[in-house]
Amino acid sequence: QVQLVESGGGLVPAGGSLTLSCVASGEGFTFSNYGMGWFRPSPGKEREFVAAISFSGDDTNFADSVKGRFTISRDNAKNTVYLQMSNLRPEDTAVYLCSASFLRVASMNEGHYLQWGRGTRVTVSS
Repeated sequence: QVQLVESGGGLVPAGGSLTLSCVASGEGFTFSNYGMGWFRPSPGKEREFVAAISFSGDDTNFADSVKGRFTISRDNAKNTVYLQMSNLRPEDTAVYLCSASFLRVASMNEGHYLQWGRGTRVTVSS
């Protein structure tokens, strides 16, 4: 089983920046073998895709709503994936969750992510 712990959320003003972290670990889980993704709850969907990164970090994908403002990265030596958020908007307010994909690629498909952390809350004031 994979344990996922998100951190770094908080209250920030519009236009500000924030970096989220997610540490993944577990017996039989080798972090560097898996793609990782960030999601947030969305009406009509269980989760809305935000960003994803491949197992090696060579490929990334972003939702149109965050493209150009968010960056995803990973440090395999620390079993950690990051979400760097800049030029934040009030509509970015959400609980952000990370997950390990059963694929190596930077998948945008929520169905490829079967385990989730509790999330970290980001609130952007206007």
